[in-house]
Amino acid sequence: MSWAPTAASSPLIRRDSAGWDRFSCRAAAPKDDRSRTATRVDDLLRIPCVLMRGGTSKGPFFLRDDLPADAARRDALLIEIMGGGHPLEIDGIGGGNTLSSKVAIVGPPTRDGADVDYLFAQVAVDRRLVDTGPNCGNMLSAVGPFAIEKGLVAAEADGTRVRIHNTNTGKIIEALVSTPGGALRYQGDAAIDGVPGTAAPVYLAFREASGAKTGKLLPSGSPQEVIAGVPVSLIDGATPVVIARAETFGLTGSEPAAALDADRGFMARLETIRLEAGRRMGLGDVRDQVLPKPVLIGAPAAGGDLAVRYFTPHACHTALATTGAVTVAMAATLPDSIVGGALPGLALPAALGLEHPTGRMDVRIERDPATGEPTVFVMRTCRSLFEGAALVRRKSDGPAGPPRLSICNLSVVTGRKP
Repeated sequence: MSWAPTAASSPLIRRDSAGWDRFSCRAAAPKDDRSRTATRVDDLLRIPCVLMRGGTSKGPFFLRDDLPADAARRDALLIEIMGGGHPLEIDGIGGGNTLSSKVAIVGPPTRDGADVDYLFAQVAVDRRLVDTGPNCGNMLSAVGPFAIEKGLVAAEADGTRVRIHNTNTGKIIEALVSTPGGALRYQGDAAIDGVPGTAAPVYLAFREASGAKTGKLLPSGSPQEVIAGVPVSLIDGATPVVIARAETFGLTGSEPAAALDADRGFMARLETIRLEAGRRMGLGDVRDQVLPKPVLIGAPAAGGDLAVRYFTPHACHTALATTGAVTVAMAATLPDSIVGGALPGLALPAALGLEHPTGRMDVRIERDPATGEPTVFVMRTCRSLFEGAALVRRKSDGPAGPPRLSICNLSVVTGRKP
């Protein structure tokens, strides 16, 4: 069926008072029966994307081929799309919060054993800066469904396993996506704290959960050390973190996120520790990087195993990053680490309930019989929220002239990259 039927060919088409077909992207045929072709009507460039919630984060998802291959040009484009550099991201589609100023870029795999590539980009809210150092496990949960929607992965009848190569870290994470009867399903009965309502579950298996950035679970070689008078563990699991006991700062680990953010003295002290942790982990000067992430742990207050407060890094996460939860779980397997000391006698397989500001995240740790290494399993949910195009300023038409644009699907149809 054509997406632009004429009134003469379809009895379902009705003209409104302006003469436009209600169910078409094309104007109704004029009396002389000559149709009009949609062309560029403004000076903005349209880049196809889908806005998705992944876990407790959200942001636009792009196909890799729809963005510039050059990293500097790509990052400049993402800053404009998201509106980075303004506290409200008022001139972009970002949400003015680190959890909603995220971007996922997906394409065919460049590593054997993977089905797709996934690059995560954190666009700073307060600065015009893009950091592609970390992975985001919450956004990761929407990569499989997006890949299926875009035809990069074929859906299977009893659930589809998608092997995702995270190009930020070089690691492969497996996602099991709900596809009953070969149809992608977003609706379901699974609930995660920090997100209202329910949705279909997405199961993630982190089988390569050590050394995401440094290649070592213990980058400094020690499970515990002291920075600025505070005992810490420097752990590089699914993401590099510096873990400390909340009680060291006179806290419980169950404080509201806003209360921690408002304590400027505490936040300044935490940043001093983070900067030194980055140096010791071999990450260099991390003042303009989001890694490593600080984590506080404390005694549970709501029936879990640990209270966890995760920082992004200059604000407390209102829930818990998936990669942060995975890394805390990996630290739990080390008896001499800060986390291992809080969970004496932990034996695998084990389930951990990690309390966060808006609820709890449950993870399961098993030992891979083939490698002997721990594997961490997490359940998340996701949903497609909006699809269309991000609109950006056209810098130059270039020698090929202005591209033709389709106002029906809001996509670039020139065949050349922006």
